[in-house]
Amino acid sequence: MSIFEQPIEWDEQLIQRYDLAGPRYTSYPTAPQFQESFSQSSLFRAIVRSNLAHRPLSLYFHIPFCESLCYYCGCNKIVTNNKSRSLPYIQRMIQELSLYADMFDPGKEVQQLHWGGGTPTFISNEEMSLLMNASRRLFTFADDKSGEFAIEIHPGRVSVNTMAHLRQLGFNRVSMGVQDFDERVQKAVNRFNTYEQVAGLTRGLREQRYQSVSMDLIYGLPLQSKQSLQETLQKVIDLEPDRLSLFNYAHMPHLFKSQKLIRDEDLPGPSEKLAMLHFAIETLQNAGYVYIGMDHFAKPDDDLVIAQREGKLQRNFQGYSTHGNCDLLAVGVSSISMIDNVYVQNARDLNSYQQKMDMGLLPIAKGFTLNQEDLLRRFVINRLICYCELSFHEIARAFDINPQQHFRDELQQLHPMITEGLIVIDNSGIKVLNKGRLLIRRVCMVFDEYLQKATNNVMPIRYSKII
Repeated sequence: MSIFEQPIEWDEQLIQRYDLAGPRYTSYPTAPQFQESFSQSSLFRAIVRSNLAHRPLSLYFHIPFCESLCYYCGCNKIVTNNKSRSLPYIQRMIQELSLYADMFDPGKEVQQLHWGGGTPTFISNEEMSLLMNASRRLFTFADDKSGEFAIEIHPGRVSVNTMAHLRQLGFNRVSMGVQDFDERVQKAVNRFNTYEQVAGLTRGLREQRYQSVSMDLIYGLPLQSKQSLQETLQKVIDLEPDRLSLFNYAHMPHLFKSQKLIRDEDLPGPSEKLAMLHFAIETLQNAGYVYIGMDHFAKPDDDLVIAQREGKLQRNFQGYSTHGNCDLLAVGVSSISMIDNVYVQNARDLNSYQQKMDMGLLPIAKGFTLNQEDLLRRFVINRLICYCELSFHEIARAFDINPQQHFRDELQQLHPMITEGLIVIDNSGIKVLNKGRLLIRRVCMVFDEYLQKATNNVMPIRYSKII
């Protein structure tokens, strides 16, 4: 039995001792390192290398509009009931996609597609068709069997008919934000979807032959308790989603204004949050879900589990993902692309994004070119966070270094974790033990060169807690 199928080993004192603030490593280096001085010529050269390598593509579209404000949300969103705002934005996204289509080889295949937000179903059926048809015109898509084409939805604000239209357009995967079914919790965060809505929608998605249904839950929300989470979990398990994400609510009102609408006194304390997490992981594992890592769970026959087993799992801006061989091209406000050794992030506010598009320019605000050391450390962190192990031989072969010599200081920093029973290190590499799985971000932080340098900064970057 692999470590990912084993029941989690829980040591609360150890967790509390190592539960520091740190990055989620959806990229390395992380977004705070991106630079405004980034040269677009670096992006163009990266696209040339991507073409020469014949790597397939993953496309991401950021649709920022929401009809109502969820108080906990830290996403880049625009809350509005004005539906007329979406069409001009979609037209500019198509324009941006067209600029990139001229740079990539025509035969480069799109194996993944993801519409995120915001609430992507804010836009009309006609606008969905416009965006999807333009994407297919500009790029070559994999077929329905091999491609993963996903959309995020708010189950309280979408109809079965809309989902049928999206299925006809080629979407075959759905991620819905359930968060919590408790009415008091929903009122405290201004996010409403009943069990009946979610259940009816899930039945409809199965009938429409969506290949995968994923549900997102959050623990640590205001007025939430272990009892309310237990009731939500049981209802969700009864609906049998293919994948589940269990996110930690990070209360950071200094960064996200909407979180100021949540009362501090309504939030569960640290020990209660840990109890919720412990209960949720055990419950999901007992229900047959494989604990992929961090906040992701999936059924044993799911593509995520298969990708992890076959060494094809990756960590990107959508979390754990299959198709680790793809370059990521992201369009829309605030979206981040990852092409070869380059990250680029678009303008974060809508006006700046649209102004650049109206000038015929790529709407890039920041970027980062990874050097050889960055690529090495990205490889190390990705291996650890996806597979809980690292092979020294694999690093030596891929980067032509002696990893034990190169990471001498880092391996020394990991010694206390060996003593605590979190990891083992021998001549073959590093292996994270069951007790250390929950603290994988803490292990990865040791290899984060920028984080190590930032410890002496007067104004350190603020991250959420690991757990």
